[in-house]
Amino acid sequence: MQQLGILISNFRLLDLLDIFVVAIIMYRFLFIIQGTRAYQMLFGIIALAILWWFSKYYELYSLSWILHNFFDYLFIILIVLFQDQIKSTLASLTTTKFLGRNSRTKFDQQIEEVIAACLALSRERTGALIVFEKNQGLLNYSSSGTRLDCRIHSDIIYSIFQNKSPLHDGAIIIFSGFIQAAGCFLPLSKNVEIDRHYGTRHRAALGITEISDAVVVTVSEETGRINICYSGIFYYVDSEEQLRKNLRKFLLEIDKISSEVSFGKSL
Repeated sequence: MQQLGILISNFRLLDLLDIFVVAIIMYRFLFIIQGTRAYQMLFGIIALAILWWFSKYYELYSLSWILHNFFDYLFIILIVLFQDQIKSTLASLTTTKFLGRNSRTKFDQQIEEVIAACLALSRERTGALIVFEKNQGLLNYSSSGTRLDCRIHSDIIYSIFQNKSPLHDGAIIIFSGFIQAAGCFLPLSKNVEIDRHYGTRHRAALGITEISDAVVVTVSEETGRINICYSGIFYYVDSEEQLRKNLRKFLLEIDKISSEVSFGKSL
């Protein structure tokens, strides 16, 4: 109690600011690496730290010496392993929701590229499955496809879903302004109340949104109709403006969601 009293008496407002800034940086870093291989590497480093403590406590000298030398260079190792995530964290510090409008402008540009591609695919009645990853990582599913890591562009999306493309059967996963992967396999919905006329593409859209907070855009190959799927529910759109409006609602979380319909309505 005495040590706690001393700590409180010496605590300054600048110390609180210091903790707050470090917490923001750590939060942004963990948010960016969530659902990626970097997240798995971070847990690996934590496991090594626990093993180091175990070796020191039980006097395992050889293991302790190896891990001690490893952690002497931990700072350099972290920079090498997480260099991409560190870049993203530094860049994201000026694009958070409470620091400016850059994030929203960038989101709008991505939405417009997706809308342009979906309209072109809809006119030709070419099926498409586009997944927007949000807070819950989809690494397991992006790993099942072909890694692209390219910027979002309507021409790229359009070409991926052409029938002659080797990637057209799967989904593309979009995250942080990039098409992470294409030709990805998604889990099918286990909802027994789904109408039988739903094809594999729409069942996959329902499946991934039932287990994550992803937003999915589908284009029906039979009718050319464009739909949005979120939280295991389809939201039908009848126009380009409605598609734009609903995408902004789900991805930017402004206003209330509209145009919700039941499963029984035909595509």
